This record gives sequence, structure tokens and C-alpha cells, in this order.
Amino acid sequence: MPPELPSDLITGADPRRELDALFVNAPLRDYDERPRVNDFTLPVLGMAYIATYAATRGFNVGVLDAEAHGLGIDHTARLVNAAAPRWAGFNLLAPTYEVSASIAERLDPAIKIMLGGHQAKAMPAEILLDPRMHRCAALVIGEGETRVAALLENHLRRSELPGVMWLDPIQRIPVTGGMGNQGHHLAPDINALPFVDRRYLAQDPHHDAGRLEANMVGARGCPYDCSFCGAAVSANPDIAIRTRHPDNILAEMHELRGTRVTAFRFVDDLFLGARRVITTMMKAFTANQVGDWARWDATGRINVLHRADDATLDTLAANGLREVALGIESGSQRMLTRIDKRITPAMTRAVVRRLTERGINVKGYFILGFPSETRAEMDATVRLVHDLWETTETLPGRFRASAFEYRPYPGTPDWRRLMATGHYTAEQLLDYSAVDLTADGLDESMRERDEFNFSINLQLSDASIDYVRRHLVSIARAQHERKEAVA
Repeated sequence: MPPELPSDLITGADPRRELDALFVNAPLRDYDERPRVNDFTLPVLGMAYIATYAATRGFNVGVLDAEAHGLGIDHTARLVNAAAPRWAGFNLLAPTYEVSASIAERLDPAIKIMLGGHQAKAMPAEILLDPRMHRCAALVIGEGETRVAALLENHLRRSELPGVMWLDPIQRIPVTGGMGNQGHHLAPDINALPFVDRRYLAQDPHHDAGRLEANMVGARGCPYDCSFCGAAVSANPDIAIRTRHPDNILAEMHELRGTRVTAFRFVDDLFLGARRVITTMMKAFTANQVGDWARWDATGRINVLHRADDATLDTLAANGLREVALGIESGSQRMLTRIDKRITPAMTRAVVRRLTERGINVKGYFILGFPSETRAEMDATVRLVHDLWETTETLPGRFRASAFEYRPYPGTPDWRRLMATGHYTAEQLLDYSAVDLTADGLDESMRERDEFNFSINLQLSDASIDYVRRHLVSIARAQHERKEAVA
């Protein structure tokens, strides 16, 4: 009789069976040292897809979302060891790599380790040679559903599977598996994958603005090459860009509607980022009268929405579009050109106005401290934020801003540029540390973004780090005051 699972923080697993795998979403920082203040984080849909697929193949798997539960390093490691899975899987991201490695080195030697995620793809050899990861039996590059299930069946199958790496036990060098006729593993048919089993998600669905909301993925891959972004096409040559069929998306929405979900957030890059996708999806949404019962949010591209005619934007509003998240990034044309954003500040102003005129809210993301950015260019970004607040103040939709300090990610165009200068080492560019922007304790205006404040503490722009952070604080506080005034 297998032991009972040690904690209800492990989601989705059957406590009556031996645990084949426990997928661990590491915390953004060690909450044993300081409790988290944010009470919500986006769900780990990638892990949930992998867990759902593995479960359909008969494996007993669970997810431990240490970030959602605000767990520290020691607490997380103890939970994994007590659960005693055959495998522990980690989704490696640059800001959480050190935390993940610290958890991994604390695990029972009997637990095999599986690694994936952006950091695993960008620096596989370095990770496999990290002594803390010495028990890694499989590092999976790219989309993992079918390969993870194959590894759970028999880890020796790693030699057959493309994009699976491990450290040769004799020569101590990284090796990669892969045999003929196995390429289908790299780009699974996303219309054939099972819908995400929400039991694997700690906070999804969740209540938001009076509705029960679920997060969804409508596509995989991004055709753009924004220089700072881990999803940049040049950083992900293994990913074939695919969009789910409208009938497939609608079927999942209706299944969730049966559980009282009437709000959806599409978190992929393409839902409102490609004209063809917008046209196809809105035709299906209109035919199914989605706007009569649902509200939904999505990420969008300013250049694509700028080219959309008024009728298209009217259709988006009629079909229930509640908010669009836009990567605005900068108010400086030089910086926008440098990062290959393919937009202008004038396009941003026009798109935000046209959307909010139709009652569609906009969330704008901004980055301060780009390499070579001047104080004047940073000031232009801050002015753009204030312009957008003022422009939309009397319109039906609202604009809100979220600004972050620049940090480089391995594998991106910016990373390659910075390394090519010879001025930095990978260790310097990966030396992430948490930042308390208030310096004197909790500030209510920072609550929604506290866990996302990271820095490598290197001045990459022409402006000082203190100058960057003063602007971040002013934007966050002004946004909080606007939110409170509306409420």
C-alpha cells in the first residue's frame, strides 16, 4: 500500500497510488526568508499540459506550485521528499534557476530529476554540468508532453527521443538522444492534446471581477524576434508555430462553462497577434455568440491591431473582449527599433485610444533600463505612460501600466549582443536578486508585483539603477492611486 501523499498542496495526484512524477514550479524567491505578499500568480499551464497528458497514459502525477503557495526552498524540498515520486520535474527559468537548483540538491537520491523550460533550452550543457543537478536523468528541450510520458514509461528511452539530454556517466559530457522517425515529439498536434485538467492548477479557475476565470493557450510559438524576450523566434528554432482550431478552443471554453467559468484569459502570443488568427477566431466567436455569455482577455500586438479596421475592433468588443495586454516597452523610437518591436509611439497611442473608445481595457507593459538607453529615452517612456492614462481617462475602457527593470535572458538576441561585447560573463548576467523597491517595508502599491522585481544589479543603460527604480516606484504608485480612485 503506497503511503498517503504528505500535503494537500500537491494537486492532481491520486494519494492511493505510487507517485510517478511530481512537477515542481519553484518559487520566485525563498519565501522561508520572507513571506510572499502577492496572493495570486498565473497558473503553470505548461506543467498542467504535461501532467494531463501523462495521466491519460496511465501515470499518477502531481503538481507542486511552490510559487502559488508561497513556499520556501527547504519547505518545498521536504514536501517532494515526503511524497517520494519516481521523478521530480522542474521548469527552469532564469530568475528561478538558483532556487530550483537549491531544491534539487536537497532531494532524496532515489528521486530521478527531469528538467525543462526556457533556461534548460538556453543553457543545457551548463545546467547538466552543475553539481547540484548531477542526478538529472533527462533534460527535455522544448514541448514536453509526449517525451515526458515516454520517459515515465522507461527512462532508458531517452536515447530514442530527440531533444532529450543527459550527462554521460563515464565521460561526464552532455549527450543528446534522438532516432529516426521520432521528430513528431518536438511539435505535438495541439488540437489532439487533451484539454488541461484543472485539478493540476492551484489557482485556476479563480474569481476575478465577479466572474470565474480560467487561463487558456490558443497557440504555441511566436513569429516575432523582440530582442529581450525568451519567446523570440530566434531563441526557439525548435518550436513550430501552430494555432489551435477554433472548434477546439470553443470546445474547451464550453467544457469550462459547464463548471461556471465565464471569463477566459488567453496567455499565448498569437491570439491577437496575427491578423489571420483574429479573423478566424472572431468568425467562430460570432457564430457561437460568445459575447452573450463570456468575457475574455488576450495578449496582442500593436502593429497588428493598428492595421485592423474599425469593423474588426467592433467585432472584438461585441464578442466579449474585456482587456488586451500590449507589450509597449518604450516611448523612445530608437529603443523600439533596437529591440525590433516594429511599432512607433504614435501607433501605440492610436491603438490604445481605439480600443478604449470601444470599452476594451488595455494593460501596457513597459521596460526601463534597456542596454544603452539614455535618461531622456527613459523619461520619454514615463511620459508615454502618463499620456496614455490621460488620454483614456474619460473613455469607456481604462488603461493600466506595469513597468519592470530590464534584465537579460539567455538565448535572446540581447543576451548574444551583451556577451559579444566581452564586457560581461554569463555569471554576471545571471546573478538575479530580488529587489524591494520601497526599501522600508511593504508598500500597498507594490503588492501586485512584489514577487516580479528582479535585477542583476548591473547598469546596462546610461541611466543609473537608482534612476530606473525611482521611475518604477513612481509608476507603480501612480497606477495604484488610479486603481483606488476608480474602486
